[in-house]
Amino acid sequence: MKRHHKVIIGGFSSLVLASILVIAILLCGIIVKQNLENTQLKDQIYKLQTSANGKINELAQSAIETKRSISLLDENLTNTNNQISKLKIKASEDFSELTKTSISSVVIVRTLSSLGSGFFISEGYVVTNEHVLENENGEISQVIQIVTNDNKFHNAELIGYIKNLDLALIKTDIGSSLLELEKSENVGVGEKVLAIGTPEGLSFSATDGIVSAVNRTGFGTAGSYVQTNAQLNPGNSGGPLINKDGKVIGMNNFKLVNSEGIGFALEADKIKIGVNTISKQLLNETLITY
Repeated sequence: MKRHHKVIIGGFSSLVLASILVIAILLCGIIVKQNLENTQLKDQIYKLQTSANGKINELAQSAIETKRSISLLDENLTNTNNQISKLKIKASEDFSELTKTSISSVVIVRTLSSLGSGFFISEGYVVTNEHVLENENGEISQVIQIVTNDNKFHNAELIGYIKNLDLALIKTDIGSSLLELEKSENVGVGEKVLAIGTPEGLSFSATDGIVSAVNRTGFGTAGSYVQTNAQLNPGNSGGPLINKDGKVIGMNNFKLVNSEGIGFALEADKIKIGVNTISKQLLNETLITY
């Protein structure tokens, strides 16, 4: 081959190699640039995701705080309304509000041979007088029903009783609002009270009066009693004697024969002792914890 042909071929090969090298360098540059851009894009996406998650968490926390504030507002409003209701009751001679808020916790207690009253003292548990459950022979009836103020009948069972307190605890499967016991030391002579019960079979009757005396004892029992001039008659037995705060100061028990306006209710402290004595022995729990 002639010399000038070799020079041309050699020059062409060098040109091709140089072109390939340039193209390779350009491709490497493009790839490096794309990698850098991808890394920057990923960083930006990560930052955006982090920022979005932060905003979402802030919004969620704000929603939780708002919900909590609304809940507290509702609770405060309910408490305020309850306080207003209690103040209205205290300031008024009218017992209609007190009767309305208390009567759903009062029941008629029936056996095959007797009828009296009772009230919910704990969830599913009603307290009444033991003598309300006795038949003509002084035996405790095994068939017990309660009637709620919506005139519905429900079966109940005896848990236990303390005869020298004339107190019995019965259980039912229905739920109801409860009546709270007042501390006996807070009961004062002269304060106004309301007796709710079923006197002479007249269901859910209410009579008002005052506390005539406290801590009356004797009467052949272990009880101490609130004396009241609120009218008590057969059928009132076992029902609550309520103060203007809506708390039970006594369980209506008996009145002096041939006398009017001299009735007696087992004091709240004795009710608590009696109920808890029965529940601890027979249920292995304390029903009244306040």
